[in-house]
Amino acid sequence: MRRTPNPCDNQTEGPERPFAVTQDELERALRETFARRVAAPGPLAADPAALAIRRANRTVRRRALAGLALAGAATVLVTTGTAQFGDRPGHQGSPIVVLGDPRTPAPLPTASPSTPSPKGPVRAELDLIIGSWLEGSGGERRELTDVGPVDRAQRVADHGGWLVTSVATAAGRTLWWVPPNGSAPQVLLAGADAIALAPDGRQLAWRDGRELLAAALVGGQLFATTGTPAPDGAVPVGFVGDAVLVRQPGQGGFTVWRRLAGALPAAAERSLLNVYGVLPDGRVVGQVSAGTPRRPCLALLDPARGLAPVRTGCGPELGTDGRGGVSADGRWLLVNGAGKDALLVDLDTLGSTVSARSAGPAVTDVVAWTPTGTALHVDGAGGLVRVRVERVLAGERPGAASVGGVTPGERPVLVSDTTS
Repeated sequence: MRRTPNPCDNQTEGPERPFAVTQDELERALRETFARRVAAPGPLAADPAALAIRRANRTVRRRALAGLALAGAATVLVTTGTAQFGDRPGHQGSPIVVLGDPRTPAPLPTASPSTPSPKGPVRAELDLIIGSWLEGSGGERRELTDVGPVDRAQRVADHGGWLVTSVATAAGRTLWWVPPNGSAPQVLLAGADAIALAPDGRQLAWRDGRELLAAALVGGQLFATTGTPAPDGAVPVGFVGDAVLVRQPGQGGFTVWRRLAGALPAAAERSLLNVYGVLPDGRVVGQVSAGTPRRPCLALLDPARGLAPVRTGCGPELGTDGRGGVSADGRWLLVNGAGKDALLVDLDTLGSTVSARSAGPAVTDVVAWTPTGTALHVDGAGGLVRVRVERVLAGERPGAASVGGVTPGERPVLVSDTTS
C-alpha cells in the first residue's frame, strides 16, 4: 500500500518523474548539452580580444603624438642652437634630431631664473673673418678661397660685397673684392705698399712704387684712377669726402690730397700725430701735440684749411699708437690711454677739458662701431670687447669674451660697416 506524501514530511522515496528516464539517457543528454555549448558559445558581455586591440591602438596613437611633440621641441632647440657663433668649417649639414622613447620622454632643458647660464662663445654684431671664413653677423658663412691671412676688411655700401686687405708681405698687400652673390673673391690690387678705404667702400687709395693713386669702385671694377708722385714713406690713411688723407714720412705730419688739384700740397700740418676718424660735418678727429709742456691732446681739424686745429682739448693721458675710432654719429671716440686701458671720450665736451672714462682693455687693432652705438674691438688674446656707451657711463668696465670658432693663437678680424 502506497503512502500519501505530506508537504511537511521530507522523508520521500525519491523524485517523481512524469515519464521514465534511464541513467544512460540522462548522461547522453548532459553530454549533448555541453557539446552544443562548446560548439556555439553565446556572445560575451565584454570581449577580451577587442578590448586588448583597442588599448593597443590607443597606445600607438599616444606614442605617435608624443613623438611629434618631441620632434617639434627638439627642432626648435637645434634651430636656436645653430644661431650661435660656434660653427666650425666643415660642419654645415642639417641638424639631426634623435627622438627618445615617447613612453618616458626626457624633460627639455630649461634655464632657471635664479641660476645664470654659463658664458660661452659669442657672436658679434658685425661680420667677422675667422681663418679663411667670412662669418656674417646674421649667421651666413662664406669661404674666402685663396685669400690668405687678412689684416682688415669692410663692407661696401648698398650690399656691394666686401673689401678684404691682406697682411703685408715682401710682395706688398693684396686687396680682394668679395662679391655679394657668392662668387669667388677677385683681386683688385696686388703688390700695393699701403691701402686706405673710404668708409662706404666706394673709394680707395694706395701707394704703388713712387706714386699715390686713388680710384672709385663700382661693381668690383676700378674707375677714374688718378695718381701723383709722392715722397718716400708717404702713405694714404683715409678719406675726407673725395679727398685723401696722407701721412707724411717720419714726423712730417699729415696732408690732404685733393685729386682734382693734382699734386700733393707742399705744406703739411706737422702738429698732427694721428687721425682717428671724420665727423659727419667733415671735420677730422685727431691727436695733436699741444699744451705746455707739449703733450698728446685731442683736436678737431679743418680739412679745408690744411687740417688746422679748430678745437683742442687736453686732460687725459693718451697713448701715441694711433689706435682708436669715432662713432658714426660723431659723438664718441674710443681711444687708447697712456696706460693699459682704452678711454671713451665724449667729443661734445672737447674744449679746455676732456671728459673721458676708462673703457676696458686697450685696443690692439681697428675699432668698429655698430649703427646702434656700440664699439667693438679685439684684445691681445683674440677676445671680442664690446664697449656699450650707456654701460660705461654707468661705471661698467667692459671685458673680453671668446668668439666661437676661433682656435688657440688665432685672431678674428672685425669687418667695419659704416655704410648704413
